Amino acid sequence: MTRWTQSDANSWWSRKPWICGFNFLPSSAVNFLEMWHPDSFDRKTIERELGWAGEIGFNAVRVNLHALVWQHDAQGLLDRLDWLMGVADRNGIATVPCLFDDCGFGGAEPVYGAQPDPVPGVHNSRAVASPGRLALQDHTRWPGFESYLRGIIRAFRDDVRVLFWDLYNEPGNRMIFSAAGAREYEPDFSTESLALMRACFEWARDETPEQPLTVGAWTTPLPGSADAPYQTEIDQTALDLSDITTFHAYWDATHVGDFIDHLKAQKRPMFCTEWLARPIGSRIENQLELFNERGVGCFQWGLVKGRTQTHLPWPAELVTAHGGQADPSIWFHDLLETNGMPYIADETDLIKAFTRDLTSAHTRSG
Repeated sequence: MTRWTQSDANSWWSRKPWICGFNFLPSSAVNFLEMWHPDSFDRKTIERELGWAGEIGFNAVRVNLHALVWQHDAQGLLDRLDWLMGVADRNGIATVPCLFDDCGFGGAEPVYGAQPDPVPGVHNSRAVASPGRLALQDHTRWPGFESYLRGIIRAFRDDVRVLFWDLYNEPGNRMIFSAAGAREYEPDFSTESLALMRACFEWARDETPEQPLTVGAWTTPLPGSADAPYQTEIDQTALDLSDITTFHAYWDATHVGDFIDHLKAQKRPMFCTEWLARPIGSRIENQLELFNERGVGCFQWGLVKGRTQTHLPWPAELVTAHGGQADPSIWFHDLLETNGMPYIADETDLIKAFTRDLTSAHTRSG
């Protein structure tokens, strides 16, 4: 199986409604390991929160899996993913599974079993990478990674509940959010991330999925820079290999509009698979309309305030670098309180207004 042509990709997109989605961890999970572990897979909370998402009008959910769960409980992970996609589907929501992830912001390697409680006051303090930053660099473990990716895609390769496959989240991201509220970095492991990303596309195409494959470009220049976005070797390779164009953009609407203009050269369907960071100008009241008008599908970060503490700001240095202020009184990500009430009612009302008539294929302007 080869990369989809531009024509095939755009034909696929023409049969879909405009996608307005969200990234999901249930509020009871501190990270994706806790979410998918058999002892802490919280069906009651997942069902309740996906129900709220459907009531708001979301029609897609992006959710990370974890390779370590597959290693210990492969059939259980398949069963739990199948169940979650069934719940999402009953609420009018398609699923985007994400298989690998380098975002180990908590600074610890993943350990199978009960997960620690969040560090008070720290955004995403227990985030662990999949398979883990050290595991990534151990090539003796790669056959297991291949088995994991192939097994998941083989099981759902023709499942209409899968919108597309996001093979690898932010490959090469080595940032840590320390307990002191600073950002730190692991030693560079981007060579291994690039190699695994390439392998992911090869393994996935061997399984001949009916859904498109992608990895999102995610590296953007800081304010005032004349550099173009998404210029790292990893980002450029991701764009070259993906059937559809996906990207991350935690920026204000002006920057995001420029990013969209830059990526139009791909001539493929476009999705922003991570956005929403209120203190730095990435806000629903101005960017939802931008995505809709430009025909770009979008997935905001977070649904319900919970154990990930992603309503709290990034480290202050990182927020400032993006032109904002790290004010903990303003939710950074997330949309709903744990009782389902919106943090800002105007936001959920706006989502409902934009998604009310998403019942058929759409037309889009460039």
